[in-house]
Formats: sequence, C-alpha cells, structure tokens
Amino acid sequence: MIEELLPDPVVAVEAYGDDETDHAPLYPEERAVVARAVDKRRREFTGVRACARRAMEKLGVPSQPVLPGERGAPRWPDGLAGSMTHCDGYRAAALVHATDLASLGIDAEPHAPLPEGVLSTVALTAEQRRLAGLAARHPGVHWDRLLFSAKESVYKAWFPLTGTWLDFTEADIEIRTAPGTARHGGLRARLLVPGPLLGGRRLGHFEGRWTVGQGLVATAVTVPRP
Repeated sequence: MIEELLPDPVVAVEAYGDDETDHAPLYPEERAVVARAVDKRRREFTGVRACARRAMEKLGVPSQPVLPGERGAPRWPDGLAGSMTHCDGYRAAALVHATDLASLGIDAEPHAPLPEGVLSTVALTAEQRRLAGLAARHPGVHWDRLLFSAKESVYKAWFPLTGTWLDFTEADIEIRTAPGTARHGGLRARLLVPGPLLGGRRLGHFEGRWTVGQGLVATAVTVPRP
C-alpha cells in the first residue's frame, strides 16, 4: 500500500498480520529500549525495524540499529531519510537516499471512524467542513481517520527538517480524490506556521498521496530537494 504512494527513489517494505518480522532479532541497544515494554509494543517495535532493515538492504546500506531520537523520531543512518509506521496487523518502513528527497512521512491506520471527540481536537473548522462534503459524496470512506493519518504523515515529514513540534491545528489539509474513484487521491497541507527553509526558500505547504484498502488507510508525504 505505502509503496504505491511514493516516488521511485523511495524503497518501502511492508508486513501484514502476525508476520515473522515481529519476531526478528534486535540489536542489543534496540532490545534495551523495549526491555520493559509490553508484548504488543515490543512486537511493533521489532516488526517495523525489520522492515527498515530490509529497506536498507534494498538501498545498499548495511543493516544497523534504528534507535528512537528526540520525540521518538527514528535516527536514520547518515545519508538516509525515512519514516516508519505500524498499527494492528501492519508494519511499514520507507527509506530514501537524502540526496533524492529532503524528507518524507508515512502513516497507516485502521480504516475505522476516529473515537468520539477526537476529530474536533485535531481538525480545523475548514477541514471538518470539507470532510463533511467528502462524506456526503463518498460515504464508504472514513474521512476523519484519513485526515488523522495525513496529519501524522505531515508531522513525520516536518520534524526532521525543523526539529520542532507541529500541532495538528498548524497545518490545513485538503484531501483530493482521484478521478472516478474514492479509494485513492492526493493531499495538500498548507502550513499555518513558518515552514522549513530549503535551498534558501521557506516552504509553505507539503504535498502527499493517500489510499484506502485491506482494512487500512495509508498516507505519505514527500518533500523534494530544491
């Protein structure tokens, strides 16, 4: 799912269900991170890192630990940009040489409504209005969950470029459907705070794509090199 949302230079590896990746070996320093974690957390941590190491191999990069850094963001090997995501029954990692993309973010979520009360805390008034229009035209998609996933992907692409927090309400995301279908499309995130500087130019928005399938919603945001 994730791979179809990303440009060619990006390598994505996914795992579904109770995959063997959830039981792959960890490096000692990674084991220390989850030494006291519950089984679910440990399996998610292990599975998504197994995906990341497979992606490293595809890029010709030696396998190595992926430790959480500031605010939990993964610390990638020098020369790489990447993102990881996991939810029940799904793990994915996407990596690219940093010379090909400035940053990227991916996210997958169960294709189900958000818990009651969550949408009002993460969505702007304009976003809620657009979601209502989408839901009226295409009721088979849980647009609230899709917006949440898009916000997560935007943040994951934002943080490596800025090292700062981006609140859910600091990006206004417009979701677009592809012609003739409501199962995939594009998204545009207008940044409501000063964006990162790239090549002497301050970014005002991020672009991405989304898809729905196999019981999941998935989003990806990529930030090109100037």
